[in-house]
Amino acid sequence: MFKIGWFSTGRDPAARELLTEAHDGIEDGTIPGKISFVFSNREDGEFEQSDLFFDLVRSYGYTLIQFSSSKFKPEMRAEGRKDEGILKQWRREYDREIVKRLEGHEMDLGVLAGYMLIVGDEMCNVYDMINLHPAAPDGPKGTWQEVIWELLEKRADRTGVMLHLVTEELDRGPVITYCVFPIVGGGLEPLWRDFDARSEGETVGDIAKKDGEGNPLFAEIRRLGFIRELPLIVHTLRVFAEGEVRIEDGAVVAHGQPVPGGYDLSEAIDKAVST
Repeated sequence: MFKIGWFSTGRDPAARELLTEAHDGIEDGTIPGKISFVFSNREDGEFEQSDLFFDLVRSYGYTLIQFSSSKFKPEMRAEGRKDEGILKQWRREYDREIVKRLEGHEMDLGVLAGYMLIVGDEMCNVYDMINLHPAAPDGPKGTWQEVIWELLEKRADRTGVMLHLVTEELDRGPVITYCVFPIVGGGLEPLWRDFDARSEGETVGDIAKKDGEGNPLFAEIRRLGFIRELPLIVHTLRVFAEGEVRIEDGAVVAHGQPVPGGYDLSEAIDKAVST
């Protein structure tokens, strides 16, 4: 049976939604596999939202492995905020401790689902892990907020969501699976007209400062991406569990053939969000 390792900080309701979606997909047979363990870089009592996440993990009967990043060499981590080299070493030492704690817990694939730490080379060299990024393979890097503002700045006509292989370089690993969708036309046209009218007198940065995430066009693009994130994770785990897709020497292979640009699941995801 295909074994999944689940990594999450559990910091918000979205972390619980992601785990629930995967759990339900396993329970109903969509994903022919199992979650071998859940790892979190927080422990009980550190944060209320994380505690709710831990309650959910335990309710599903999953093995929960906790190792607090905030309690691990805090002085060194604080120094790392001023010195990237020290921070990189802190990550390496922390990840070594994670690897020790995961001994005896098998996984074929690790999923970073709301895991709020950058994974260093220690873990990347040991495990195949995938991470969600809220953009198309050729799209912007950064947080989902940064991605959307850059899309608006560039007047992009499409975006997407992807899962990529975790590497030491943030958001730069090979694309595993993805979906793309348009952000022009249809109901978005009036929103674009209003946005363009405002941007004639204001920069996108000005609009971002004034409106924030409440900007109507920003909010709609976020909604269109968010509703695709959960289905993309479920469909990705399904194609891995069924052997349709696999990782060989850091490269993605689908149906026995290399797919250097990632495996396009746009059609399946569009169908999932339309039902």
